[in-house]
Order: sequence, then C-alpha cells, then structure tokens
Amino acid sequence: MQLSPEERRGIFEEEKLRIEAEEKKQKDSSTTSLNPNVAGLLCYVAGWISGIVFLIIEQKNRSVRFHAAQSIIVFGSLSIIHSILNPIPIIGHFFSIIIGIFAFVLWIVMMVKAYHGEVFKFPLAGELSERFLGLPPSEIEKDYTNPSEHKTTTSGSNKEAEHKHEQQWGKGRAGRITSSAFVIAWSLALLIFFNFFNQYIAYYNNETVGNVSIWVRESILTGEFSSWLPILTIALVLSMVGHAILIAIDKYVLREATLIILDLFGISVVISLLSIFPFDFSALPNAAVANGMELGIMITLGLVAFGIGIGIIVRLIKLTVNLIKGAANQ
Repeated sequence: MQLSPEERRGIFEEEKLRIEAEEKKQKDSSTTSLNPNVAGLLCYVAGWISGIVFLIIEQKNRSVRFHAAQSIIVFGSLSIIHSILNPIPIIGHFFSIIIGIFAFVLWIVMMVKAYHGEVFKFPLAGELSERFLGLPPSEIEKDYTNPSEHKTTTSGSNKEAEHKHEQQWGKGRAGRITSSAFVIAWSLALLIFFNFFNQYIAYYNNETVGNVSIWVRESILTGEFSSWLPILTIALVLSMVGHAILIAIDKYVLREATLIILDLFGISVVISLLSIFPFDFSALPNAAVANGMELGIMITLGLVAFGIGIGIIVRLIKLTVNLIKGAANQ
C-alpha cells in the first residue's frame, strides 16, 4: 500500500520531532549542555588540564566524565615522566622525545575516537578511570545516544545486536592495532638506542674546569654487555616482525601463540641480563648507593622475569581452554 504525500509528510515530521526530542534529552543529561561527542573531544584538547576542567564542570554525563578522568591519568602521567627524564643529559632527552611523539599520536587518536562516540580505553588508565568514577564498564557508553539504535521490532533488535557485535569487534581490533603499533615503535627505539647509543648509559658527574661547567661521563657497563646485546637485538627484531604480522592477520590463535613466543624471548632476555649482569657501579661516589643500585637492579630483573613467566602460563592456559571449548575462531 502506497502512502499519500500527506501521510509521508506526517511520518517525516514525527521522525524529525522524535530526533529533536532525543537530542534535547541528550543535552539535558549533561551539565555543560554540549553534545557528548564534542565534550569528549574537548576533554583531551589541553591534555590533563582540560580533563580537570571537564571533570569539575560535568557532573551528569558518565561518558564525558570518563574521558576527563582518562585524560588526567594518561597525559598527567606522561607529563610527570617527561619532567623527570628531561633534565637527565642525553638519555633523558632521547626518551623525552620518544614520549613526546607517543603522546602526540595518542592525543590525536583519543580526540578522534571521542568525537566519533567511541569509548577508547587506554590500557590500565581506562580501568583506573572507571574505578575512580565508580562506574561499571557497560554503563559508560549509555550516555552516547544514537537514534538509529532505538528500534522495537524483532528484526530491528537482531540487526542492532549484530551491529553492536561488529562495532565492538572493530573497536577491539583498533585497540590491538594501536597496541601492536606502539610495541613496534618502542622496540625500534630500544633497538637503535642500545646498539648505537649504549655509551650514554653512564654516571654523569658535573665538574667545573676554569669557569666552564662540564659533564664527565663514566660508563657503568662492562665489556660483557657486548655478549648480551645480540640476544636483545634478536628479541627486539622478532617483536617488531611478530607484531607487524598481528596487524596484518588478526586471528585469535595466531595472536595468542605469537605473544607467547615473544614473551618467551622476552624472559630469555631478562634472565640472560640477570646472569651476565654487565653493570659496574664502582664509579658512583657512595659505596652504599652503588651496592643498593646493584641489589635493586637484580631484584627488579627477577620480578620482571617472574611476572613474564606468570603471564605466559596464564595466556597458555586461556588459549588451551578456548581451543577445547572451540571458541578460538574469533
């Protein structure tokens, strides 16, 4: 049955009024009366500063408050790390540049995703933001309103479920790609630094010659470092290759198996460093500090190796269980 022009016009007007009512309701649920997409973007514009501003002024919209809290935690932490590293000669400047590049890329990604209504949760920071706000993960996305999702028919509900499943899978893949890209960039930075700039791993002593103040560098690495460097180089190259494959081929079994293998190489790097221990802190002026540094590094390396080992066991058990359940084809 065909609809008359008057009936079509009536349906159009009703739909228009419904959308306007939903938009008004959406704005009314926000303290700032801004669209959540726009407010979410603004939470990241000035880093942790705009995060604090929106966390204070926005008291209703949960998604905006989440973005504000995440902006504070992520960019606040990066700012603190940058301020600690920047005064350190050579090494500090190098890693400060790396952190600055990473922060800029992350800044763009978070603003784009917030504007498109995606609740992008940065590892650890996203969980901390949820706990800080006291919000269950499923509640955050409810403050994004999408008129097309409000359907009452059974077929519409099925399509909505399929659409949400595809959307969630797409978000998960985007997160995995971002994580793998970061690992590749970080591995490349470490590869370059340890192979070409390892002489800057040293104790720096400020001395004054005449009226000129200079930094005197005394290496804390021994000759045994050269026997550990190839192990590290191989592990970093394999890490870049492995994560490049995971970006191209996003299969559950391949992803988990690759990460287990890379973790095995990672633990071998840490254990070999602990056994070789190519460090000499005798250049430090205080013997107690030198002994403390040596003990601290040994304990830290031991804990890192233990943590990686536990991670490998957990990942292997989860992979085995999913294979048995037949849930690995995701």
